[in-house]
Amino acid sequence: MDDPAYLDNWTVQIRRGWIELCVLKALERGERYGYDLVRMLAGLPGLDVTEGTLYPLLSRLRLQGLVSTRLVESAEGPARKYYALTARGRRTLAQMNDHVETLVRQVRRLGETEDRR
Repeated sequence: MDDPAYLDNWTVQIRRGWIELCVLKALERGERYGYDLVRMLAGLPGLDVTEGTLYPLLSRLRLQGLVSTRLVESAEGPARKYYALTARGRRTLAQMNDHVETLVRQVRRLGETEDRR
C-alpha cells in the first residue's frame, strides 16, 4: 500500500536542502535581487519555492556569512536588495556540490550492486 503522507514528508525534507543548494548555485555567476531569485527558482519543477520560503532562507544565509547584500534604488519602485555569494559561500557551495555528487554516485552504485549473501 502506498503511503502518500510518508512520500510528502520525504519530499519536504529533500526539498529543504535542495532549495538552499539552488539559491547558492543561482548566485554563483553573480548577484541577483530577491524577487529575481524567487522567479528563477519557482520555475524549477518540484522545488515549490515561494517568497515566504526564500526570504527567510536568504536572511539565514546572510547571517551565516554565505551571502552578502546591498540595497540599490530602483526607478521602477522600491529599492531592491541584491544578494551575492561571499568567499565562504563559494567554498560552501563547492562542498555541497561535491557531497551531492558523491551521494548520487553511491545511490547509483546501490542499484548496480548485487547482494551476494
